[in-house]
Amino acid sequence: MIPAAPQSPAPRPIPVSPAQRARLRRPALTAEALVLLGASFMLLAGNGPFWRAALAGRDFSQISSWGFAAALFAIFGGAYCVFALLLSTRWTVKPLLALLILVTAFASWFMERYAIYLDRSMVRNLLQTDVREAADLLTWALVPHVLLFGVLPAALVFWFDIERSGWLRASMRRLAWLLGCAAIAGLALWLVFADFASLMRNQTALRHLMTPGNAVAALTSEAWLHGRRPTGPKSVVGADARLLESWGKRTRPVLFVLVVGETARAQNFSLNGYARQTNPQLAKRDVLNFSNAKACGTSTAVSLPCMFSPFGRANYDEAKIRSHESVLDVLQRAGFKVLWRDNQSGCKGVCDGVAAEQVGSAGIDGICPEGQCFDEALLHGMEGIAKDASGNLFVVMHQMGSHGPTYFKRYPATFRQFTPACENEDLRHCTPAGIVNAYDNSLLYTDFFLSKVIGFLQGAQARYDTAMLYVSDHGESLGENGLYLHGMPYAIAPDVQTRVPLLTWLSPGFASSFGIDTACLRSRSDLPLSHDNLFHSMLGVLDIGTQVYDAKLDLFAPCRPLPAQPALPEPPALTVKLPQTAL
Repeated sequence: MIPAAPQSPAPRPIPVSPAQRARLRRPALTAEALVLLGASFMLLAGNGPFWRAALAGRDFSQISSWGFAAALFAIFGGAYCVFALLLSTRWTVKPLLALLILVTAFASWFMERYAIYLDRSMVRNLLQTDVREAADLLTWALVPHVLLFGVLPAALVFWFDIERSGWLRASMRRLAWLLGCAAIAGLALWLVFADFASLMRNQTALRHLMTPGNAVAALTSEAWLHGRRPTGPKSVVGADARLLESWGKRTRPVLFVLVVGETARAQNFSLNGYARQTNPQLAKRDVLNFSNAKACGTSTAVSLPCMFSPFGRANYDEAKIRSHESVLDVLQRAGFKVLWRDNQSGCKGVCDGVAAEQVGSAGIDGICPEGQCFDEALLHGMEGIAKDASGNLFVVMHQMGSHGPTYFKRYPATFRQFTPACENEDLRHCTPAGIVNAYDNSLLYTDFFLSKVIGFLQGAQARYDTAMLYVSDHGESLGENGLYLHGMPYAIAPDVQTRVPLLTWLSPGFASSFGIDTACLRSRSDLPLSHDNLFHSMLGVLDIGTQVYDAKLDLFAPCRPLPAQPALPEPPALTVKLPQTAL
């Protein structure tokens, strides 16, 4: 009997780690294919405002409309793929796509909710806002949107496995994808060039609706310009500033209060003809109202430095505005004590060279509920400041005003006169009437606050010649044409965001001392004015002599005798007209 051959032992299974088993269950993609999927998702799921604006008015029963939409998708999809492929590697493609998807989710939510355009100005506003203002915009409705369109797809990006290949093969594949994406985008652009060029020429702000490209471009531009801003002292403005000889005839110092409003639009001031009575207190005061004033920008970050600058909107140059002194420095150089009191997120660099106080969290009983003060806090302690000051005093009060979207938080309960008022951070959950009611209530409180400022100045007349000027930084959209809040690109911004209230109150002693004809001013109340008038009006009305003063931009000049200004051989460079640029 032949013995059986010994059986060979069964092969031992190759051990597989848990990570390898998980990888075997995941689909594998090349990095390039993953980029294409990510770009397609962002274009389709995060760009509703862009597609609606770009395709508005097209007849989709016509094949040409579908062809144009497909061409747009190919143009921007190809551009996004080229951008991501140039910046990503096998190890960085997942974090890059996940970050862009999250940015798209956040940006698309705000753009859908408030119809905003995400340009550099808007990004600067977001970067400069404080925690309290940001909290008003972060509602619970944001959470499911970001989870569905941001967190979940970002997690899915990490779930895919990236195929491995040698460096030569990977390089050739990447080059082929880059050329292919660029060729597809170029071919699509060539096919619809006439329509595309017309669209982008007629709707230049469309680029601010394409996410996440708008956010990336705006952040990059802001970082670049921020890095280029001078870090040293600002260039001197009005080095020759001094009190003119007319001051020798005056027996009392001046107390001037400049109130900078926030988000107040001229259309809702009853002093300007608004049907609802939003200025009952000011109507009882002898104020001089100017009904046709335009803002320098549609956001605080733009308007605030601009209105205090000698350059203004007509010669707008952001670099020059931020690198030069403001009218506050000129006033201080002429001998005024200057004080900035802030109930907002800061002075945006305007008050860098003067004394400044933040009153927004002062904790004053009855004025500061929930850690945020009503604007009355700006008057708290002013009696002591006026009493202790010696000489001329110029005070800027920067309001919280009507800052949205939580208009209902800007006034005490006693000012809830227009009802029902929207009391939800998410304006989409409110009726149009409720939004306007809450906004008008905030203006009613501003009216009360300004009346209190006038009352304070009337009480200080025993010692000072007193005056007040009020102007808002920009206006606000309250749902008109689907727009909310502010910050639209200036070229396409509606009037409600650029027309602002402007008014002044002069004590009899001030008007007499400076020779101001109030009847003359009242007769000129409908003439066009702007933030560009502020710098020169403050110098002119206070009889401050300097070469940078321009009487043509002084709103008081036509109604008072002009003191002789100092004459120098050559005007400084500040008087040179600069080229106009867009915000």
